[in-house]
Amino acid sequence: MFRVHEFPARASVRAVKKTDSIFVAGHRGLAGSAIVRELKGAGYTSLLTRTRAEVDLAERGAVRAFFEKERPQVVVVAAAKVGGIKANHDFPVEFLLENLKVQNNVIEAAADFGAAKLLFLGSSCIYPKFAEQPIREDSLLTGALEPTNEPYALAKIAGIKLCQAYARQYGRNFICAMPTNLYGPGDNFDLSNSHVLPALLRKVHEAKMSADASVPVWGTGTPRREFLHVDDLASACRFLLENYDSPEIVNVGCGEDVTIRELVELVREVVGYTGELTFDPTKPDGTPRKLLDVSRLKKLGWAPRIPLREGIARTYEWYRREYAP
Repeated sequence: MFRVHEFPARASVRAVKKTDSIFVAGHRGLAGSAIVRELKGAGYTSLLTRTRAEVDLAERGAVRAFFEKERPQVVVVAAAKVGGIKANHDFPVEFLLENLKVQNNVIEAAADFGAAKLLFLGSSCIYPKFAEQPIREDSLLTGALEPTNEPYALAKIAGIKLCQAYARQYGRNFICAMPTNLYGPGDNFDLSNSHVLPALLRKVHEAKMSADASVPVWGTGTPRREFLHVDDLASACRFLLENYDSPEIVNVGCGEDVTIRELVELVREVVGYTGELTFDPTKPDGTPRKLLDVSRLKKLGWAPRIPLREGIARTYEWYRREYAP
Protein backbone atom coordinates (compact mmCIF):
# COMPACT_ATOMS: atom_id res chain seq x y z
CA MET A 1 0.00 0.00 0.00
CA PHE A 2 1.05 3.64 -0.32
CA ARG A 3 3.20 4.93 2.53
CA VAL A 4 2.71 8.25 4.28
CA HIS A 5 5.76 9.90 2.73
CA GLU A 6 4.50 9.24 -0.81
CA PHE A 7 1.61 11.67 -0.39
CA PRO A 8 1.95 15.40 -1.04
CA ALA A 9 1.51 17.91 1.74
CA ARG A 10 -1.95 19.47 1.79
CA ALA A 11 -1.67 22.93 3.25
CA SER A 12 -5.23 23.72 2.17
CA VAL A 13 -6.79 21.12 4.49
CA ARG A 14 -9.36 22.78 6.76
CA ALA A 15 -11.42 21.58 9.68
CA VAL A 16 -14.90 20.22 9.05
CA LYS A 17 -17.48 22.79 10.15
CA LYS A 18 -20.89 22.23 11.72
CA THR A 19 -22.42 24.24 8.88
CA ASP A 20 -20.76 22.25 6.07
CA SER A 21 -23.07 20.46 3.68
CA ILE A 22 -22.41 16.76 4.27
CA PHE A 23 -23.64 14.09 1.87
CA VAL A 24 -24.06 10.71 3.54
CA ALA A 25 -24.28 8.13 0.77
CA GLY A 26 -26.19 5.11 2.03
CA HIS A 27 -28.07 6.95 4.78
CA ARG A 28 -30.69 4.21 5.09
CA GLY A 29 -28.18 1.45 5.79
CA LEU A 30 -26.90 0.25 9.13
CA ALA A 31 -23.78 2.43 9.13
CA GLY A 32 -25.17 5.38 7.20
CA SER A 33 -28.24 5.81 9.39
CA ALA A 34 -26.08 5.74 12.52
CA ILE A 35 -23.72 8.34 11.04
CA VAL A 36 -26.66 10.62 10.27
CA ARG A 37 -27.90 10.26 13.87
CA GLU A 38 -24.43 10.99 15.21
CA LEU A 39 -23.88 14.08 13.07
CA LYS A 40 -27.33 15.50 13.87
CA GLY A 41 -26.76 14.87 17.56
CA ALA A 42 -23.41 16.68 17.37
CA GLY A 43 -25.03 19.78 15.88
CA TYR A 44 -24.27 19.42 12.16
CA THR A 45 -27.01 21.35 10.44
CA SER A 46 -26.71 20.69 6.71
CA LEU A 47 -26.95 16.97 5.99
CA LEU A 48 -27.72 15.80 2.47
CA THR A 49 -29.40 12.44 1.95
CA ARG A 50 -30.97 10.83 -1.11
CA THR A 51 -32.89 7.60 -1.52
CA ARG A 52 -32.07 5.22 -4.35
CA ALA A 53 -35.23 6.36 -6.13
CA GLU A 54 -33.96 9.95 -5.99
CA VAL A 55 -30.34 9.28 -6.97
CA ASP A 56 -29.21 5.81 -8.09
CA LEU A 57 -25.57 5.80 -7.01
CA ALA A 58 -24.79 3.05 -9.52
CA GLU A 59 -25.70 5.45 -12.35
CA ARG A 60 -22.77 7.77 -13.08
CA GLY A 61 -24.85 10.45 -14.79
CA ALA A 62 -27.31 10.68 -11.90
CA VAL A 63 -24.51 10.96 -9.35
CA ARG A 64 -22.72 13.68 -11.28
CA ALA A 65 -25.93 15.67 -11.76
CA PHE A 66 -26.57 15.52 -8.01
CA PHE A 67 -23.03 16.63 -7.13
CA GLU A 68 -23.07 19.41 -9.72
CA LYS A 69 -26.27 20.80 -8.23
CA GLU A 70 -25.64 20.33 -4.49
CA ARG A 71 -21.81 20.65 -4.29
CA PRO A 72 -21.46 18.89 -0.91
CA GLN A 73 -18.41 20.04 1.04
CA VAL A 74 -18.01 16.74 2.88
CA VAL A 75 -18.88 13.24 1.64
CA VAL A 76 -19.29 10.02 3.61
CA VAL A 77 -19.37 6.87 1.47
CA ALA A 78 -21.39 4.41 3.55
CA ALA A 79 -23.36 3.00 0.61
CA ALA A 80 -22.57 -0.60 -0.27
CA LYS A 81 -24.13 -3.93 -1.12
CA VAL A 82 -23.46 -6.04 1.97
CA GLY A 83 -24.25 -9.54 3.17
CA GLY A 84 -22.98 -12.61 4.93
CA ILE A 85 -21.20 -15.73 3.70
CA LYS A 86 -24.23 -17.15 1.87
CA ALA A 87 -25.06 -13.92 0.02
CA ASN A 88 -21.42 -13.43 -1.03
CA HIS A 89 -21.27 -17.02 -2.24
CA ASP A 90 -24.52 -16.81 -4.20
CA PHE A 91 -24.04 -13.37 -5.81
CA PRO A 92 -20.31 -12.67 -6.36
CA VAL A 93 -20.94 -10.70 -9.58
CA GLU A 94 -23.38 -8.34 -7.90
CA PHE A 95 -21.17 -7.84 -4.86
CA LEU A 96 -18.22 -6.90 -7.05
CA LEU A 97 -19.90 -4.87 -9.79
CA GLU A 98 -22.46 -2.94 -7.73
CA ASN A 99 -19.96 -1.88 -5.10
CA LEU A 100 -17.40 -0.83 -7.71
CA LYS A 101 -19.98 1.26 -9.55
CA VAL A 102 -21.30 3.02 -6.46
CA GLN A 103 -17.97 3.89 -4.88
CA ASN A 104 -16.30 4.89 -8.16
CA ASN A 105 -19.17 7.21 -9.05
CA VAL A 106 -19.31 8.90 -5.65
CA ILE A 107 -15.55 9.25 -5.15
CA GLU A 108 -14.99 10.59 -8.67
CA ALA A 109 -17.85 13.09 -8.39
CA ALA A 110 -16.64 14.26 -4.97
CA ALA A 111 -13.25 15.01 -6.49
CA ASP A 112 -14.58 16.63 -9.65
CA PHE A 113 -17.09 18.87 -7.89
CA GLY A 114 -14.84 20.16 -5.13
CA ALA A 115 -15.63 18.25 -1.95
CA ALA A 116 -13.18 19.38 0.74
CA LYS A 117 -13.17 16.00 2.49
CA LEU A 118 -14.34 12.45 1.90
CA LEU A 119 -14.58 9.49 4.26
CA PHE A 120 -14.73 6.06 2.62
CA LEU A 121 -15.95 3.15 4.74
CA GLY A 122 -14.18 -0.10 3.97
CA SER A 123 -14.34 -3.33 5.92
CA SER A 124 -12.12 -5.62 7.95
CA CYS A 125 -12.60 -8.29 5.26
CA ILE A 126 -10.06 -6.44 3.08
CA TYR A 127 -7.27 -8.12 5.04
CA PRO A 128 -5.69 -11.51 4.22
CA LYS A 129 -7.42 -14.61 5.58
CA PHE A 130 -4.37 -15.58 7.61
CA ALA A 131 -3.15 -12.11 8.57
CA GLU A 132 -1.18 -11.83 11.79
CA GLN A 133 -3.53 -11.08 14.70
CA PRO A 134 -4.47 -8.47 15.73
CA ILE A 135 -4.54 -7.15 12.17
CA ARG A 136 -2.55 -3.98 11.53
CA GLU A 137 -3.37 -1.57 8.73
CA ASP A 138 -0.16 -2.46 6.89
CA SER A 139 -1.39 -6.05 6.46
CA LEU A 140 -3.40 -4.95 3.43
CA LEU A 141 -2.45 -6.91 0.28
CA THR A 142 0.10 -9.11 2.04
CA GLY A 143 -1.76 -12.38 1.45
CA ALA A 144 -4.76 -14.19 -0.04
CA LEU A 145 -8.27 -13.08 0.91
CA GLU A 146 -10.96 -15.19 2.55
CA PRO A 147 -12.76 -16.82 -0.45
CA THR A 148 -16.25 -16.55 1.08
CA ASN A 149 -16.28 -12.74 0.84
CA GLU A 150 -13.58 -12.09 -1.77
CA PRO A 151 -15.80 -10.13 -4.26
CA TYR A 152 -16.88 -7.64 -1.59
CA ALA A 153 -13.33 -7.34 -0.25
CA LEU A 154 -11.88 -6.70 -3.71
CA ALA A 155 -14.35 -3.90 -4.32
CA LYS A 156 -13.49 -2.29 -0.99
CA ILE A 157 -9.76 -2.56 -1.67
CA ALA A 158 -10.33 -0.83 -5.02
CA GLY A 159 -12.17 1.97 -3.20
CA ILE A 160 -9.29 2.42 -0.76
CA LYS A 161 -6.75 2.57 -3.56
CA LEU A 162 -8.87 5.05 -5.50
CA CYS A 163 -9.05 7.37 -2.49
CA GLN A 164 -5.31 7.06 -1.95
CA ALA A 165 -4.67 7.69 -5.64
CA TYR A 166 -6.66 10.94 -5.45
CA ALA A 167 -4.67 11.91 -2.36
CA ARG A 168 -1.35 11.12 -3.99
CA GLN A 169 -2.03 12.53 -7.44
CA TYR A 170 -4.25 15.50 -6.62
CA GLY A 171 -3.72 16.11 -2.90
CA ARG A 172 -7.34 15.33 -2.06
CA ASN A 173 -8.30 14.95 1.58
CA PHE A 174 -9.88 11.52 1.10
CA ILE A 175 -9.61 9.27 4.16
CA CYS A 176 -10.55 5.62 4.72
CA ALA A 177 -11.88 3.82 7.80
CA MET A 178 -11.95 0.02 8.14
CA PRO A 179 -14.72 -1.07 10.53
CA THR A 180 -14.85 -4.48 12.11
CA ASN A 181 -18.12 -6.49 12.15
CA LEU A 182 -20.97 -4.08 12.85
CA TYR A 183 -24.34 -4.61 14.48
CA GLY A 184 -27.10 -2.52 16.01
CA PRO A 185 -30.47 -0.88 15.30
CA GLY A 186 -31.34 -0.88 11.63
CA ASP A 187 -29.45 -4.10 10.94
CA ASN A 188 -30.52 -6.62 8.30
CA PHE A 189 -32.29 -9.63 9.81
CA ASP A 190 -33.08 -11.42 6.54
CA LEU A 191 -31.62 -14.90 7.01
CA SER A 192 -30.78 -15.20 3.31
CA ASN A 193 -28.23 -12.36 3.34
CA SER A 194 -27.67 -11.11 6.90
CA HIS A 195 -24.46 -11.12 8.90
CA VAL A 196 -23.82 -13.51 11.75
CA LEU A 197 -25.01 -11.51 14.77
CA PRO A 198 -28.43 -10.37 13.46
CA ALA A 199 -28.96 -13.82 11.94
CA LEU A 200 -28.31 -15.46 15.30
CA LEU A 201 -30.56 -12.98 17.10
CA ARG A 202 -33.45 -13.74 14.77
CA LYS A 203 -32.93 -17.51 14.81
CA VAL A 204 -32.73 -17.69 18.58
CA HIS A 205 -35.73 -15.36 19.02
CA GLU A 206 -37.86 -17.40 16.62
CA ALA A 207 -36.79 -20.63 18.31
CA LYS A 208 -37.91 -19.17 21.64
CA MET A 209 -41.25 -18.03 20.22
CA SER A 210 -41.84 -21.45 18.63
CA ALA A 211 -40.59 -23.37 21.67
CA ASP A 212 -38.09 -25.22 19.45
CA ALA A 213 -35.80 -27.63 21.24
CA SER A 214 -32.66 -26.48 19.42
CA VAL A 215 -31.18 -23.81 17.14
CA PRO A 216 -28.90 -24.75 14.21
CA VAL A 217 -25.69 -22.70 13.95
CA TRP A 218 -23.42 -22.71 10.89
CA GLY A 219 -19.87 -23.98 11.35
CA THR A 220 -17.94 -25.29 14.31
CA GLY A 221 -18.37 -22.29 16.59
CA THR A 222 -14.61 -21.91 16.97
CA PRO A 223 -13.82 -18.89 14.71
CA ARG A 224 -13.23 -15.68 16.61
CA ARG A 225 -14.88 -12.39 15.64
CA GLU A 226 -14.82 -8.80 16.84
CA PHE A 227 -18.08 -6.85 17.01
CA LEU A 228 -18.64 -3.09 17.20
CA HIS A 229 -21.96 -1.40 17.88
CA VAL A 230 -22.85 0.82 14.96
CA ASP A 231 -23.31 3.85 17.22
CA ASP A 232 -19.67 3.48 18.22
CA LEU A 233 -18.71 3.33 14.54
CA ALA A 234 -20.65 6.53 13.91
CA SER A 235 -18.85 8.21 16.79
CA ALA A 236 -15.51 7.12 15.30
CA CYS A 237 -16.48 8.43 11.87
CA ARG A 238 -17.31 11.86 13.27
CA PHE A 239 -14.04 11.82 15.19
CA LEU A 240 -12.08 11.04 12.02
CA LEU A 241 -13.88 13.71 10.02
CA GLU A 242 -12.97 16.25 12.67
CA ASN A 243 -9.45 15.08 13.53
CA TYR A 244 -7.85 12.93 10.82
CA ASP A 245 -6.43 13.94 7.44
CA SER A 246 -4.02 11.18 6.43
CA PRO A 247 -4.61 8.93 3.39
CA GLU A 248 -3.40 5.96 5.47
CA ILE A 249 -6.29 3.66 6.37
CA VAL A 250 -7.52 3.47 9.97
CA ASN A 251 -8.98 0.41 11.67
CA VAL A 252 -12.16 0.96 13.69
CA GLY A 253 -13.02 -1.65 16.30
CA CYS A 254 -13.10 -2.44 20.00
CA GLY A 255 -9.90 -4.51 20.16
CA GLU A 256 -11.62 -7.58 21.68
CA ASP A 257 -13.08 -10.71 20.10
CA VAL A 258 -15.21 -13.72 21.01
CA THR A 259 -15.77 -17.16 19.49
CA ILE A 260 -18.97 -17.73 17.53
CA ARG A 261 -19.97 -20.20 20.25
CA GLU A 262 -19.48 -17.53 22.92
CA LEU A 263 -21.44 -15.08 20.78
CA VAL A 264 -24.46 -17.33 20.29
CA GLU A 265 -24.45 -18.25 23.98
CA LEU A 266 -24.52 -14.54 24.79
CA VAL A 267 -27.39 -14.06 22.34
CA ARG A 268 -29.24 -16.98 23.94
CA GLU A 269 -28.80 -15.36 27.35
CA VAL A 270 -30.07 -11.97 26.16
CA VAL A 271 -33.07 -13.48 24.36
CA GLY A 272 -33.89 -15.82 27.26
CA TYR A 273 -33.86 -19.01 25.19
CA THR A 274 -33.29 -22.26 27.08
CA GLY A 275 -32.97 -24.73 24.19
CA GLU A 276 -29.86 -26.36 22.74
CA LEU A 277 -27.36 -24.98 20.20
CA THR A 278 -26.53 -27.36 17.36
CA PHE A 279 -23.37 -26.55 15.41
CA ASP A 280 -23.06 -27.81 11.83
CA PRO A 281 -19.39 -28.39 10.92
CA THR A 282 -20.33 -29.09 7.28
CA LYS A 283 -21.05 -25.37 6.85
CA PRO A 284 -18.17 -22.91 6.23
CA ASP A 285 -16.50 -21.21 9.17
CA GLY A 286 -14.91 -18.40 7.15
CA THR A 287 -11.76 -16.73 8.43
CA PRO A 288 -10.43 -18.44 11.60
CA ARG A 289 -9.92 -15.15 13.41
CA LYS A 290 -10.42 -11.49 12.57
CA LEU A 291 -9.36 -9.05 15.28
CA LEU A 292 -8.27 -5.54 14.35
CA ASP A 293 -5.33 -3.70 15.80
CA VAL A 294 -6.96 -0.41 16.79
CA SER A 295 -3.90 1.20 18.34
CA ARG A 296 -3.70 3.89 15.62
CA LEU A 297 -7.22 5.14 16.35
CA LYS A 298 -6.71 4.78 20.10
CA LYS A 299 -3.58 6.94 19.95
CA LEU A 300 -5.58 9.59 18.10
CA GLY A 301 -7.87 9.76 21.12
CA TRP A 302 -10.99 7.69 20.31
CA ALA A 303 -12.37 4.65 22.13
CA PRO A 304 -15.70 2.72 21.94
CA ARG A 305 -18.30 3.07 24.69
CA ILE A 306 -20.80 0.20 24.25
CA PRO A 307 -19.92 -3.26 25.68
CA LEU A 308 -20.97 -6.28 23.61
CA ARG A 309 -23.68 -7.61 25.91
CA GLU A 310 -25.24 -4.17 26.33
CA GLY A 311 -25.10 -3.65 22.57
CA ILE A 312 -26.77 -6.99 21.86
CA ALA A 313 -29.51 -6.19 24.38
CA ARG A 314 -30.14 -2.81 22.72
CA THR A 315 -30.25 -4.44 19.31
CA TYR A 316 -32.65 -7.15 20.48
CA GLU A 317 -34.92 -4.51 21.97
CA TRP A 318 -34.95 -2.69 18.62
CA TYR A 319 -35.55 -5.97 16.75
CA ARG A 320 -38.56 -6.88 18.91
CA ARG A 321 -40.03 -3.40 18.57
CA GLU A 322 -39.38 -2.70 14.88
CA TYR A 323 -38.93 -6.05 13.15
CA ALA A 324 -40.25 -9.07 15.04
CA PRO A 325 -43.94 -7.97 15.22
